[in-house]
Amino acid sequence: MKGMWARTAAYGAALAAGAFVLQWLDYQNLARAFSTQLVVGLVALGFLGLGVFVGLRLFQTPETPPAAVSDATAPDSRAAREALGISPREYEVLQALAAGLSNKEIARQLDVSPNTIKTHLARLFEKLGARRRTDAIMRARHHGLL
Repeated sequence: MKGMWARTAAYGAALAAGAFVLQWLDYQNLARAFSTQLVVGLVALGFLGLGVFVGLRLFQTPETPPAAVSDATAPDSRAAREALGISPREYEVLQALAAGLSNKEIARQLDVSPNTIKTHLARLFEKLGARRRTDAIMRARHHGLL
């Protein structure tokens, strides 16, 4: 019985070696016959990998913004708000704005009209000296509000 397993293993190894040699020879012939296509395919795969890598780096989702800071932990924020004349409601709108919410989403969150949000934003832009939403967020961060 032991001799039969050894013989079977030897035949299996010989068949595997023969299959490997045939595959290698077939690959050599294939590589010679289609060398240009093989090179073009490898370059295309390289550019595909590069495109996926760059795409993931450029279009990855930003990290979630930090949680809103309360008045008890941020006395500088309170002083900056008072110096700029920003009301508590405008500060809530500013925080929601920094979280990336649209006017409608902010209105839903604060349970007010979208027109009220537009008014708060207009006043915030005026107080911060901003022209756009991103500019307002940048200036608020500069003043230590966010």
